[in-house]
Amino acid sequence: MTVIKKYWLLYVSMFRASFIADLEYRVNFLTRIVTDIFWYIAQIMTFEVLFLHTPMIGAWNQAQMRVFLGVVFVVDALYMIILSENLDQFSEKVRKGDLDLLLAKPANSQFMISLQKASTPAIGNLGIATAWFVYSLLQMPDFEWLRLFWLIILIPCGLIALYAMRFTMAATAVIFARSENLQFIWYQIYRLGMRPDSIYVPWLKWLLLTALPVGVIASVPAKALLEPPPYELFAWVIVLAALLIYLSNKFWKFALKSYSSASS
Repeated sequence: MTVIKKYWLLYVSMFRASFIADLEYRVNFLTRIVTDIFWYIAQIMTFEVLFLHTPMIGAWNQAQMRVFLGVVFVVDALYMIILSENLDQFSEKVRKGDLDLLLAKPANSQFMISLQKASTPAIGNLGIATAWFVYSLLQMPDFEWLRLFWLIILIPCGLIALYAMRFTMAATAVIFARSENLQFIWYQIYRLGMRPDSIYVPWLKWLLLTALPVGVIASVPAKALLEPPPYELFAWVIVLAALLIYLSNKFWKFALKSYSSASS
């Protein structure tokens, strides 16, 4: 418990430092929020236009798809706040030697490189995403609000799985020095997870829930709200999150064995 408290206090201090640093550039702070608002609008309009031509997409109607988008927006905002900036700059830190400084600190290196910087402008995005999510739920007739408790488990598990996959892909920069092409592949895979898994053919749906499990990020939490709960799938998500975080740590230790300092 003492270790958990130690790392929690360390993260809080890094988050505070990030917030102060971001506020030094207030125009950039607001611009990043506005930019993501346009992304939200683009996602919403894409599905709204599609529903002008069909009553169902995959297994969901228009109201259900709005709820799914709400889940996507909330999860994406949380990912942006906590992880995105650190993992997107992973390769750059390796090339510039910043990784050397992190490895020298008396703290877990994976923790430090993953959570060193928070993207605090995305807090505004989280507020907007939550507002859309609540609005979409209010449009659902006879929605069972107790189902929201599933999100307490499924969204953190989805974020952990997302983090583990993204971290493992980013950590290849330690071995190859430049891995931009792998990062491009990651973003294409991630985009698949931003769509409901029911729209994919069976083999691809299976792949996105197992071998490349980006489907657990938003589709599974949305299923908990919109469909009869598939308990076996929920159990798999919990096991998967634990397995992936374990494997990501193993890969990180393996990658560090081949790391040569930027100063060497």
